[in-house]
Formats: sequence, structure tokens, C-alpha cells
Amino acid sequence: MGLRRCSGSPVGAATAAGGNMRLQSFPVPPLLLLLTGFCSGTSFPSNINIGGLFPTGSHEYEVFRFALAQHQDVPKLVPQVDMVDTGSSFAMTYAFCSQFSKGVYAIMGLYDRRTVNMLMSFCGSLHVCFVTPSFPVQTNNQFVLQLRPQLQEPLMALLEHFYWTRFVYMYSSDSGLTVLQRILDTAAERSWQVTSVNLDTMTEATFIKLLADLDYKKDFQVIINCELERLNYILNLIAAQKRNLKNYHFILANLGFLDLNITEFQKLAPNATGFQLVNRTNPAVEKINQEWMGFDSKDLKLTRKRLKYTGALTYDGVNVMVKAFQNLRRQRIDISRRGNAGECLANPPAPWGQGIDIQRALQQVRLEGLTGHVQFNERGHRTNYTLTVMELSLKGPRKIGYWNEKRGYVNTAVYRPLTEELFGLLNKTYVVTTILEAPYMMLKKNHELFVGNEKYEGYCAELAAEIAKHVGFTYRLELVGDGKYGARDPESKMWNGMVGELVYGKADMAVAPLTITLVREQVIDFTKPFMSLGISIMIKKPTKSKPGVFSFLDPLAYEIWMCIVFAYIGVSVVLFLVSRFSPYEWQAEDSDEEDETVLSSASRRAPPTSSSEDPHSPGYSQTQTQNQNQQKEKEAPEHSNDFGIFNSLWFSLGAFMQQGCDISPRSLSGRIVGGVWWFFTLIIISSYTANLAAFLTVERMVSPIESAEDLAKQTEIAYGTLDGGSTKEFFRRSKIAVFEKMWSYMRSADPSVFVKNTNEGVIRVRKSKGKYAYLLESSMNEYIEQRKPCDTMKVGGNLDSKGYGVATPKGSALRIPVNLAVLKLNEQAVLDKLKNKWWYDKGECGHKDSGRKDKTSALSLSNVAGVFYILIGGLGLAMLVALVEFCYKSRIESRRMKELIDAAMMSTSLGGMAGGVGGVAAGSLSGGGSGRGGENGRVVAHDFPKAGAQGLPCMSKAAGRGLSSTGM
Repeated sequence: MGLRRCSGSPVGAATAAGGNMRLQSFPVPPLLLLLTGFCSGTSFPSNINIGGLFPTGSHEYEVFRFALAQHQDVPKLVPQVDMVDTGSSFAMTYAFCSQFSKGVYAIMGLYDRRTVNMLMSFCGSLHVCFVTPSFPVQTNNQFVLQLRPQLQEPLMALLEHFYWTRFVYMYSSDSGLTVLQRILDTAAERSWQVTSVNLDTMTEATFIKLLADLDYKKDFQVIINCELERLNYILNLIAAQKRNLKNYHFILANLGFLDLNITEFQKLAPNATGFQLVNRTNPAVEKINQEWMGFDSKDLKLTRKRLKYTGALTYDGVNVMVKAFQNLRRQRIDISRRGNAGECLANPPAPWGQGIDIQRALQQVRLEGLTGHVQFNERGHRTNYTLTVMELSLKGPRKIGYWNEKRGYVNTAVYRPLTEELFGLLNKTYVVTTILEAPYMMLKKNHELFVGNEKYEGYCAELAAEIAKHVGFTYRLELVGDGKYGARDPESKMWNGMVGELVYGKADMAVAPLTITLVREQVIDFTKPFMSLGISIMIKKPTKSKPGVFSFLDPLAYEIWMCIVFAYIGVSVVLFLVSRFSPYEWQAEDSDEEDETVLSSASRRAPPTSSSEDPHSPGYSQTQTQNQNQQKEKEAPEHSNDFGIFNSLWFSLGAFMQQGCDISPRSLSGRIVGGVWWFFTLIIISSYTANLAAFLTVERMVSPIESAEDLAKQTEIAYGTLDGGSTKEFFRRSKIAVFEKMWSYMRSADPSVFVKNTNEGVIRVRKSKGKYAYLLESSMNEYIEQRKPCDTMKVGGNLDSKGYGVATPKGSALRIPVNLAVLKLNEQAVLDKLKNKWWYDKGECGHKDSGRKDKTSALSLSNVAGVFYILIGGLGLAMLVALVEFCYKSRIESRRMKELIDAAMMSTSLGGMAGGVGGVAAGSLSGGGSGRGGENGRVVAHDFPKAGAQGLPCMSKAAGRGLSSTGM
């Protein structure tokens, strides 16, 4: 390569200045003289030959001349232009080799798909830089600098923004093949349906036939990727067919949206989106454009048109060359071409040694041009650029966003309800599709007497009237043909129902209970929700449960009652044990009564006979011993304890019943037991009392299903949804385990659990006797619950959250004003008034809360019958226990009296034998007794009447007769 960079020595500076400076007289070394001569011989050229390859009369060539005329600074770019056919490989090869032999430093020009590979091969082999505003191609050839930005990423960003999954891609082979490859790769990954059409092989007739096929197949999403001239031709051809384009959405994959001639195309009100590279609102751009329109104005017969985006790219390309060579001159890099420039067709090729320096200089340029920020990557492609996204509105093109590499697509559209945008709304009758669904849309009872919109009534009928009044347009209500809301057929990919009528242009707006979903939002536009709701469960209203006899036990669960019983028994046992162990619970009994009993017994005792008074007699010694024992017992008092096991149970029961007891613990331990039991009973009784009123006054219905989980766990009750609606789609797409299980059941159920319409589902619920549950929107569920025969009910909460919205086709002029009207109606509470009117004010089952308040006013006998049963049962039990106690006590007393009588008779018999036969009767009747009858002396004269056996209540007749005979 050799040394090309000159040093900044004084000698070199003096030489470059032309020798005006006088050198000092001192000897100069030979090496310094050689270096000085070398640098002076390799000075940067003042004129730079630039090649040009342009078609004859092209716009880019005129801009190339204009740009070179704008730059007269050193180094000056001198053009070497050849007007060639860019589609001819021979002509392009000849022109390229001719310019290379003339020693051009770089070439600017155009190419097409037939010559691009040839140019790249020459540039890469000979190291000649080619700067082009033509369509970009995928290549790693660093010597080809492509000024036009690539469209793959911006176009893919728009497709994702608009949620396109099925569209037609029309392209020309020049600029569309690279984008087509990227679209096909993405379509394979995301299951898109893409139809590609090569415009190069189509004639005008075949293209018109293609438009008819698009209408027939409902392919309304179209991408057109070709150069400006052909794109203008295609748009004018579409406009000439006078087709209805309101359902179409075109994406024009071209960087000159404002350069298009779309006057006729705009009259059809299509939805068109495109890209704009040149920012015409920039003052610097406008200044250059004014200079361009005045360039060579004397030689022109017609006024120049504005700079196209390809011309702006050409202008920026010249600026890139100027700045690159200025940088090379500033860095004093040798790029001179001395001697023969070389032969381009040499084999092997002989690359130009200085070409790599020019390539680096061009690649490193950074500037702000007409096309925005100009910068190249290592492969020669534009980078860090920004594209403006445009939309064709009723007033013309307007900016809706922008795209750059850092942020992707950014939507900046600000829609204002301008009256100018609504000029077409007043002079057109819009078709509003709807569906018969009470209470949203219903036919009046005498609808045969009315015509048009007057035949209908309901929530949506009044909503459509309110929207039309606020926006200011006329409309006509039409029922959807197939009676469906709208779903996409998985096989044909076609939409049915109201969504299909909007997608395929049969209607302008849908006012109905149409759920806002993702798949629908991809093909139509929705307003803000006019009603919020969710999927709910409808079942047949079960019969009201009759209150049980023991319904007063319902406030507490069965487990709590069992725990209370065990607690009661446990506390009683603990209290009994504590009272037994604690000495403070024992007390001495009062012995006054015993003393009185002993004294009365002694007073009634007969004086001893002569035989018994003898201290040596056996009777006397026995009587003495008994008296001593009684004296000891009197001296040692007995201790008693009130808390036996029965008294402990009685104390616990009295405390639990909040009634108290006549005994209470004396010891600290017993009082602790009593205190915690009282606290326990306080809380339990308070909780019971708090819940008792609710359980006795509120009538409850036993529902077999309370939630979606209950439905999924059983198979006895069938359940289903509307066929072809958002509810079915929700279960089909859900990833929640419960809903997946429900969808698996519904899909495989036989007979089918899906219904054609909501009315069929309600009828099936009412006739199934509780064996079918219908899944539908909560708003409709609440409405049907208010309709006679009032035998359905909503159970559980909503399974999801969603909303109903007014739908319009994509890009419809009604979208923004209708959305604002819905928001205004919501803020003015008109929507709430409409719902109350059609749901509750016209309800046939009373207000949802009114019936409940009436039913809580009084209790019936059935609510408290169990209390009376317990009272009667308790009284009967008490009488039975009293009878048992009487019989038991009577039997005990009978035995005791019998034993006493037997003892008395025994004593009488023994006394008669000891005193003689003559004195027996007298001794008995006079009250005397033997020595062994001291304790039983009470049985004689003082205890028994003189009537003998007749005075003894428990004495048998035989005993009476025996006593009488003895007395006799």
C-alpha cells in the first residue's frame, strides 16, 4: 500500500503552500528531501471524479445534478454519468467498466433485480464503492451502500399492531422478494394465512379478476409492495373499478406515502396505511425543496414537482460522498489514482488499493439529511432511522405514529371529533345489525302495525337511538341473518353472525349484547363497554326447604353441639372431683334435729319392768350398750358435701341455661371451674342468640350447585352454553383446570349440551327438573330471573369479567364518535337508567330484594315447633320420673315398715312367753315389753292405735289377725 499519510512537518507545510516561505540556509539531510518530495507529490486531489449510472430522464439523475451543483467546495465532485438501461446487464457492465477505466472514485446509480447481482460482483471484486437509492437487498458486500431503509421490521410491526393473521401480499420482484421471505418465515411460526401475488406476471384484466376474487373470498386485508410508479398505477386501477372499499385495509409498503397520487383512490374512503421517509414539515427539508423547484427553471417548460423520496435519497447520497471525501482530505489520506486505472474484466481481478479507504470513509459518515438520520452499519445498510406511519383519512393523509429500531412502532394518533370528519355521516343511512334477545332487542306485541325501527323495543333499541341522537346520523335496524353473535369457523376461517356482517361489509354497526373479546377485536372495532358482566350459572330454582322441627339448633353446627355436650359432662365431672378433693367443700351437718328425735324416742320409751331393771339381766346390758353408742355418735358430727355427681350436673346445667343454682362452690378450685364455665356459656349463648334470628326468619333454599367447582365435580346435572358465542369460546380457550374439565365434559356430552339460542337454554333449564344448568352472561341471567314463572335463579359468582360493546368495522368513520357517545351516556347515568327500566322496573317477580324483606317479618309455628316439643317432652318426662320416684319410695317404705312390724311381732311373741300366758295380753295392751324390745318400743302403744291391725297402713291381714288373737 505504501505510505500515504503526510506528516505535519514545517518543510511539508512550506512545500504545500507553494514555496512562498523562504527556507533558512542550513544543510538539509537527503532523507528529509526525499520525504518532502514524496509528500508534495501525493497531495489530495482537488477534483473527485464521481460516476453515475441512471436511466434516461430519471428523477434521480436530475436530483443528482442538483445536489452536485449545491456543493462547489474543495474537493469538488466531478460527475461522469452514463445514461443506461438499468435492466440490461450488458449495458450496465459496459458502463461500469468504462467509468472504472476513467478512474472514478465512487459511483452513484440505480439498478433493478436483473443487474443488482452483477453490480455487486464488480464492486466487491474491484473495491469500487457503489452508492444507490434503489431498493435494498440482503447482502454482505460492504462496497455497496444502500441509502434506502429496509421495510421488513416496520412492516412486521404494523402487522402485529393490527393483529393481521390472514392477508394478501402483492409484490413486485424488484423490492418485494426480501419482504416476502420474512413474511413467509413468520407465517410458518404463527400460523398466518398469507396469499402472495406477483404483480410482474399480471395484466390489467387479471388484476381486475383478482379484485373480484378478493371480494368473493372476503380477503379485505391487503399489502402492496412495489415502486412508486407501479403503486400509483395499481391504486388508480382499483379506484377505476368503483368498488366499495370501506371493508378493505391496505398497507402500502412504500416509503413515499405522500408522493402517491391517491386523489381518486381517496374518494372511495378506503382504510390505507403506509410509510413516509421524508419529513415535509421540517423547515430544512422545505428549503431544499424550494431550491430544487427553482433549479434550471429557465430551461424547463413545465414546473418541477416536489422531491420524491427517491430523489431525497439521491440528495443525501451526494452529501454522504461530499462529507466522506472532505474527511479523507482532512485526514490527508492518499486516494490518488496514478497511471492506468486498470481493467475491470481482468482475470484474476485487480482490486483498487485505495478503494477500502473510501469505503470506510463513506461507511463512517453520520449526518442529518432529507431522509432523517443517515448512518450505515458494517454491511452498508441504513441503521438508526425513523419512519413515519401515515393513514389515509377522510381529509387526506395524516400521521398516526412512527417506527424506529429502538422502540418499534409507536402509535401517536390523537383522534378529535371534528365535524369535518363526520361530513358523510349526515347524508347516509347506516345499517345497524342486531339480534333478538330479550330484554336487549325485542319485537313489540303489535309490531305488525309498525315499520322500520319502530317495530323494535328493548335496551339496545333505546341505546341505538341515544347514540344516533348524540352523533347525529340516521340508521336502520336489521336482524342478523343466521341469528348468531359471531364466531370464526375453525375450518373455513370465515366469520358468522353479526361479526361476520361487519367484517364482510353487510352492516355498518352492531348494537347488541356482543361481548368484547380478543379474536373479535382483531377483525372489528369495539367501543368502551356499555355494560359490564361475567359468565354465570343458571339453574332451576329449588323448592324452599321446610323448616325442621329442630331448626332452632341450626345456628350452631352439629359438631359444636356435640362439643357443648361433652364440655357439659366434662365440667360436671371435674367439679365433682374438685369438690371431693378440696377440704373447703366439706361441712359438718347441723344435729339439732337428731337430738330432738332421740329425746322424743326416749320420752316415748316405756319404763322398764322388774326383770329389765335388773343390772344383771341380759336386757339391761344390751340397752346400756346402745345408749353409749348413740352418745358417741352425737359427740362426733357428720360431714357432708353439696356437690355430688347429680348436684354438679345440676349446677352446670343451671349455669348453661343462664338460670343459676341454689348451691355454689366454696373452694377456690371449684370457683375457678365455675368461672371458666360461666365465661364459656356466655360466649356460646351470645353467639347462638346472634345467629338464631337469621336462621329462624330467613327462608333458605337448598341448592345442589353453588359454584363452577360443584358442577365440575359431578355428572348428574348436565350443563352447557350457547353454541357459537363468546361463552363457549371462553371455555374452549381457558387454561384453568376447572374450566378445562368443564369444557371436556361439554364437548363430549351426548346428547349435546349446547343450545342454539338463549331462549332454548332457559326452556331446557325449566323442563329438566334441576338436571341441567345453563352457562350464560350474568346480565341475561338476572333478567330471566325476573321473568315468570320465576323458577330460575343465579348461583355462585361470575366466572370471568367482560363487557358488551358497540361494534364497528375496522377503520370505520363511526368508531370514534360512537365511542364518545357511549362514554357520554355512561357519565350521564343514562345506561344505568336503561338497565333499571328493562331489568327491574318491568320485572314480573318483584324487585330482587323486596320479597326477602316481607318474608322476614314474622315467624311461623313450624320455625319454633321444636321448642314446644321439648317443653311437652320435658313435662311428660318429669311426670314419669315423679311416678317412678313415688313407686320406688313406696316400695322402700313398704319393706322398711314390714321389717318393723315383723320385729314388733317378734318382740311381742317373746314377751308373752317370758311373762306367762295370763299376762301376755295385758302386758301387750298396757305398753309393757320384754328386755329385747327397747328399740322397738316405738311400735307399741305410742305408735299404733288401739284398733290393732287396722291402724297399720302396710300390715297384711294375716298379721292383723295374729295381733288381734294375741291381744285377746
